[in-house]
Amino acid sequence: MTTPQFIQLYQHNAAAVAQELLQGLSAPQAFTSPKYLYDALGSRLFEAITELPEYDVTRNEAQAMALHTPAMIARLPSGACWIDLGAGNCEKAGRLLGAFSAGRYVAVDISVDFLRHALSCLQRQYPDLPMAGVGLDFSSGLSLPPALGLDPAQPRVLFYPGSSIGNFTPNESLVFLRQLHTCCGTAPGSGLFIGVDLLKDPAELEAAYDDALGVTAAFDLKLFLHINRLVGSDFSVRDLQHLSRFNPVQSRVEMHLQARQTLTVRWPGGERAFAAGETIHTENAYKWRVPDFGALLRQAGFASTEFWTNPAERFAVFWAQA
Repeated sequence: MTTPQFIQLYQHNAAAVAQELLQGLSAPQAFTSPKYLYDALGSRLFEAITELPEYDVTRNEAQAMALHTPAMIARLPSGACWIDLGAGNCEKAGRLLGAFSAGRYVAVDISVDFLRHALSCLQRQYPDLPMAGVGLDFSSGLSLPPALGLDPAQPRVLFYPGSSIGNFTPNESLVFLRQLHTCCGTAPGSGLFIGVDLLKDPAELEAAYDDALGVTAAFDLKLFLHINRLVGSDFSVRDLQHLSRFNPVQSRVEMHLQARQTLTVRWPGGERAFAAGETIHTENAYKWRVPDFGALLRQAGFASTEFWTNPAERFAVFWAQA
């Protein structure tokens, strides 16, 4: 059985993390990056969110994949190197590698330590498939390390499922998609396989991010337990409440945490006062129309696009050939 290769590029820099967080918390409209939602507890809570009746993104994507797998196999290159961005537990790619006759698998995530177990399990499922894990925070840029030894003649499938692209603004999405186009390389048949949540009724979208059981609220609120550990702040989650609202101008769901009353939050060397009702913007989830996202892919340099949806047309999976 082949042993997975591991490359650690991301190194936790406590000072840089604290600076990024405190700059956001000190802004006129306080904000944080959604990547800080996903510590160990946050990742478990998000897994629970995907099981909720209000949040159907994961189920819709799975439906689209299952329904259209034969058509997708006919379009995507056989024997390709699959590069799984934000791989997490590798389960989504794991269900596809055999059907799509992958020639290599590269899992990219911020933590190689987390990937070690996931890749070890996946390697037992595909003992002869070469695998690698890359510890990389690609939220601010994606460049694959030369140490991977990627074969320039082997087609590449960049795999970015789950509608994570929705966390980027349209301008940020364009910059990121251009980076992905570059990472596709020059081998014929290479491209991007990406999931996109589609625009739907605003009331449904707001409910999906503010479920009746309060799991999403817990997911949002526990962000500040994580931030307290990272910067030494004294946020109390009891002082905050979760808000979800659809912004029709921006075509996005916004998650905010709102101060229940006037409060002052302190950290080493600084503090911030929040008025009652003032919010901290914690996440965006942009929702797309199929023609608009196809146009964005072509603007990013992809030569052609094709898409498949679930039966209710609530989620789209795009194949964009480089």
